[in-house]
Amino acid sequence: MRDNTNQGGAGHVYRVDKFIVPDSARAEFLSRAKAIRDVLRKQGGGFVRDSYLEQISGPGEFYIVTIAEWEGQEHIEAAKSAIAALLRQSNFNPQEMYERLGIKADIAFYKQIDA
Repeated sequence: MRDNTNQGGAGHVYRVDKFIVPDSARAEFLSRAKAIRDVLRKQGGGFVRDSYLEQISGPGEFYIVTIAEWEGQEHIEAAKSAIAALLRQSNFNPQEMYERLGIKADIAFYKQIDA
């Protein structure tokens, strides 16, 4: 796996998080995701948009996907700091929640490629 999150250069950067969420964990998961979404949407320059998607058909394993888009890598550090502050303030550990609720996550940053 490549770690290109600290590479400079032009182009939008996307955070794509894919989750397997048991039905019994859905409400708690979405509540926590909404809190993070609210913080992201308050970010200043550089944050473009976000989408939260739920699979409605198909064979895919991950059925909740969140996507956040920034104008460039330099804007992501501010968002990371804001999210870290939220987690500290609320005494919330996402990894602990994933383990406790049986949630599986695939989390990574992406950049657009020209095919």
